[in-house]
Amino acid sequence: MAATAHDKTPWWAWLFPALGLVLVLAGLPALSPAGLLLGAMLTISVFAAVLHAEVVAARLGEPYGTLILALAVTVIETALIISLMADGEHPELARDSVFASIMIALNGIIGLSLVLGGARHLEQGFAARGASAFLTVVITIAVLCLVLPNYTTTMPGPYFSSRQLIFVAVMALLTYGTFLFVMTVRHRDDFLHGHGIDPHGPKPPAARAWLAFALMLLALIAVVLLAKKLAPVLEAGVTWLEAPKSLSGVVIAALVLMPEGLSALRAAARNDLQMSLNLSLGSVLACIGLTIPAVACFSLLTGARLQLGLDPSGMVLLVLTFMVSTLTLATGRSTVLQGAVHLMIFGTFLLLNFSP
Repeated sequence: MAATAHDKTPWWAWLFPALGLVLVLAGLPALSPAGLLLGAMLTISVFAAVLHAEVVAARLGEPYGTLILALAVTVIETALIISLMADGEHPELARDSVFASIMIALNGIIGLSLVLGGARHLEQGFAARGASAFLTVVITIAVLCLVLPNYTTTMPGPYFSSRQLIFVAVMALLTYGTFLFVMTVRHRDDFLHGHGIDPHGPKPPAARAWLAFALMLLALIAVVLLAKKLAPVLEAGVTWLEAPKSLSGVVIAALVLMPEGLSALRAAARNDLQMSLNLSLGSVLACIGLTIPAVACFSLLTGARLQLGLDPSGMVLLVLTFMVSTLTLATGRSTVLQGAVHLMIFGTFLLLNFSP
């Protein structure tokens, strides 16, 4: 973790989230030049939330640390999605955001991590059993939520019926809960740093950790309110660019995964690929394991339509990503070549989402 007992809370990590809350409560209009200021507050608040989560995680230790970070990221992503879905005009947003999270984490972040780590250290090792466990759960939940809706016959189109949606949401939560039990209790060693590298310095004192927890909640509240305020700006930007609607989901996923992605890249650069993979895989697993059930509850309670099934090109990229990821994580060793392949898939994903 980046935080240690000797670090002090950066002034910006509490000032800007608080300032963002003040600007929202003051009624600053989003569709104006002031919207740039609100956007900056939102971005900084995301980084602040993850920074404070890192301090709490450093206090708790591994593997609980990466779990705290993943949960913080999931809260942010869910808030952004629901803020945009509240008008009932974006039934596909949750699907696009979750799919983008998978592509960014498994291809973008992991690909860059493998290239960076391989360029500096030639070959890096990691605990294959833990990485494979992550990937097994990711594949199962992703296929159930993003592919299966295209082949159900109860509802026309890529939709689940209410009963099907409840079943899939419960199964996703139970599968994720089972994984957490395995990760934190039964097989913790499969997810720890098994190569003689421990990035943790002295643990932060309890008082510092509690302060970080309170500031993390402040930052998360700021993110939620700022996201709701800026939802029209994102829609207007996608329309102005004449880009596919799925770009909104890509922007959300990129924003919430950016802090985790930077942490993963730093870990790979210092030859701790295990930490890098834990951060990347933990974030994407929390995104699909918790975001889909949360959005499903929102849909069932409000009656908002929830379109989860991917289009054919998305399903092809999803299957390709899972096949390549399975091969990459099966051996416990990585090189630049594997990272380059993941980046090629990620480039294809970006091309499909930025081309009108």
